[in-house]
Amino acid sequence: GLTGSHNGHQIRTDFILTKKANPGDRFSVYIEAVASDMFGAGAKGMINPPDPSRYYSITMAELAVFDRDVYALLMDLTVIYDSAKHLPEGSERAYHALHTANHIVNACEPFKKSTFPLCRAIAREFLSERNGESQHTIHAMGHCHIDSAWLWPYSETIRKCGRSWSSVLRLMDEHPSFTFVCSQAQQFEWVKSNYPVLYERILLKAKSGQFIPVGGTWIEMDGNIPSGESFVRQFLLGQKFFKEEFGHYCSEFWLPDTFGYSAQLPQIMVGSGINYFLSQKLSWSLTNKFPHHTFLWEGIDGTCCLAHFPPADTYESCADVKDVLKTVSQFRDKGRSRQSILLYGHGDGGGGPTEDMLQNLKRMEDVDGLPKVLMSSPQQFFSSLTSEKDRLCKWVGELYLELHRGTYTTQAKLKLENRRGEFLFHDVDFMCAIDYVLNRGVESAKSTRDRLRPLWKKFLLNQFHDVLPGSCIEQVVKDSLAYYKEIKDGANSVLRSKLDAVINKVWKNRDHDQMGETCLVVNSFGWEKREIVSLPQQLAQEPEAKKAKLNGAQILQVQTQIALVDCVPFGFQALEICQPQAPVTLAEGPDGDIIILENVHLRATLKTGVLTSLVLKHSGTERESIAPKSSGSKFVMFDDVPLFWDAWDVMEYHLETREPLSVPGGGVSVLERGPLRASVQVKVPISSHSHILQQIILDADCPYLRFETTVEWHENRKFLKIEFPLNVRSHEATYEIQFGHLQRPTHFNTSWDQARFEVCAQKWADLSEHGFGVAVLNDCKYGHSTLGNIMRLSLLRAPKAPDATADMGTHHFTYAIMPHHGAFQEAGVIHESYNLNHPLSVTSSTLFGDPVSFFTTDNPAIILETVKTVSGVQFAGGRHRSIGGLVWGTQHRL
Repeated sequence: GLTGSHNGHQIRTDFILTKKANPGDRFSVYIEAVASDMFGAGAKGMINPPDPSRYYSITMAELAVFDRDVYALLMDLTVIYDSAKHLPEGSERAYHALHTANHIVNACEPFKKSTFPLCRAIAREFLSERNGESQHTIHAMGHCHIDSAWLWPYSETIRKCGRSWSSVLRLMDEHPSFTFVCSQAQQFEWVKSNYPVLYERILLKAKSGQFIPVGGTWIEMDGNIPSGESFVRQFLLGQKFFKEEFGHYCSEFWLPDTFGYSAQLPQIMVGSGINYFLSQKLSWSLTNKFPHHTFLWEGIDGTCCLAHFPPADTYESCADVKDVLKTVSQFRDKGRSRQSILLYGHGDGGGGPTEDMLQNLKRMEDVDGLPKVLMSSPQQFFSSLTSEKDRLCKWVGELYLELHRGTYTTQAKLKLENRRGEFLFHDVDFMCAIDYVLNRGVESAKSTRDRLRPLWKKFLLNQFHDVLPGSCIEQVVKDSLAYYKEIKDGANSVLRSKLDAVINKVWKNRDHDQMGETCLVVNSFGWEKREIVSLPQQLAQEPEAKKAKLNGAQILQVQTQIALVDCVPFGFQALEICQPQAPVTLAEGPDGDIIILENVHLRATLKTGVLTSLVLKHSGTERESIAPKSSGSKFVMFDDVPLFWDAWDVMEYHLETREPLSVPGGGVSVLERGPLRASVQVKVPISSHSHILQQIILDADCPYLRFETTVEWHENRKFLKIEFPLNVRSHEATYEIQFGHLQRPTHFNTSWDQARFEVCAQKWADLSEHGFGVAVLNDCKYGHSTLGNIMRLSLLRAPKAPDATADMGTHHFTYAIMPHHGAFQEAGVIHESYNLNHPLSVTSSTLFGDPVSFFTTDNPAIILETVKTVSGVQFAGGRHRSIGGLVWGTQHRL
């Protein structure tokens, strides 16, 4: 692959036709020209939206004879000159380098090659002066970071891999000591499918130890947004691929370029057979510099891994003297370690390492004044680092990037589809496992895995760290949404077929009503659920007496088209309509301005469509949730103009531009008055182009107030949030992460606290004091902030680069507020967040019988997160047990 200049560097502008030409030789050269530069085709700027009228042309194509003598002398002089330039000012070695370079220039007559041997001898004298034993050792590894999609679509990444890796293989033929590390199983699979001959050459170089697969994951995914099970699948599919294709599992997790790292990752890594972690992105933090380059990283359960951040603060080093010296000068763990990694090579389609880089490193292997340079591998580095492990510092909890915080919110539709897909796969896993055990369909299970694996791969691909975070061009968003459509259709087809097979197995011999089709309620979680569900149309229209006959139960309470139903844990049962503890009511004030919704748990007061009071009723006592003289559930807008990275960043100064949105007169109307559901509709104008239509809903027996929201969004660099000023005081708020939770400060005491003005969380966040708290739940949002007693949930952004159309259009999402007594664990916040995201499903069936529950837990602090089949899989660690062809992971939430 040939690439022109970028940032003043000539990246790769030559291709060797032959090392020995004879008169009359002819060569056929096939050229694939791509209409973009290394970073896409942005209009007047790298990250601007692509310019469809921008053209590219090949401006030079020449034949030339390569003069190796000139090149060798030039590389000698480059290393020596750079040493003079970058060694500490005033040092003896810097002056020595300067005088040596001057001596070479004086001795060289460019048009007399006879002067070259003397010049090279002068250079050799300088370069042959060796280091002492105490010098820092740099483990140099070739690298070519290729974003699987970013300012280009997935299809272009396939070609980038082909161009870059073929160039790498040519260098390996010339330099047997050259090592190159490469992550992302997805990219290997692309090359295998599209460039099979190239892939065979890669396999040969992998066997020789030059081409080194790393990472262990399917893709270099985002480190914050995917669920715990998504993280597990990244490692499962990635490690499976590397084992099958290269004969071994990866021992290091490779994620240099994502936007922060969940505190749960160490446990999942170690459980996947990985004990080492490499990244670099935290060097981009704006406010505080991360204090370590080599350290132990401890997750929320106490699991530790050995972590390293290359101190040159880049994964695209030019392998020159400047970066080698920078590696040593910036290394923050001096005295605890004397070695570090240098990743060199142009990334993002530039083609990886070049001949110049390898020549530089060869000359710097052991030169006085410079650190020692070793062509190495991750395994060699981390193995040697293990001996220094006891001297290293430990970092506990998340690795928070103080930058790119807007990615928790940008491209909301991708995040919605990701959340829905995670719950859909949860259901598919469960039903496939039950079908496998009940029907012993080994061939059927294999066929199902073959159907699901491509869907999982597409799903994991969409979690790439520039796709799911939303920092990509419009074409990538369109491709991703098309993949989500394929995933949804394919997974739902499998789910329906497996559910039918299980029902037929369990109930096929049961006596059942002969009146025809009835309804089935399915619960895919490990606790009994009681919820309001929508009745299928044919059932909702039946007379009540016939409904009772159809469902084998007496109807005690019904509201048009909805009913309160129960369902057993991890199972299903025929639909039976239940009596609530008490009906939900709706009362209006004399002027219609105040509306009160009340059920057995809550009493919510709305004034002009805004929540002014939310009282938790418990054992004869009442507790107000909303702060005095405040309004909860208020929409607020902020200006959102970051310094540079539009889709990526939201800056702290946006908080200074808060503008509340108001509900105009006539903007509130009552929809339902009970007895099962009370609801109010609120219309909120945003601008002449945008508006909000929201239903505020309180269901019978439900412990939270729900807000089902539709936004027509056509703004320019604005940020929409919902805020809840709470009657709670705490210095820390709790946020859900993958398989757990963590606390973050609610104050700005230190610069570290202040930098966390926007944080990432999964389905809930909670602010609690002793005995009482309030949680905010959501069904597809990830950006949160809590300052003092005000909790905010980030809803929508409107960046204009690299996608000028980002988030424009119609959005649907739901959030809820849940006050509770006691700790959030005891109050069921975790369970209710699952319930909000994935209500009971009601489906048609021609069979029914007694309720069937396949799994239960006797401890509410344990979430039975996933049930799935396994075949020939050994777990390297983690809390897993298997029996009868099933596997489940228990996760303590204490």
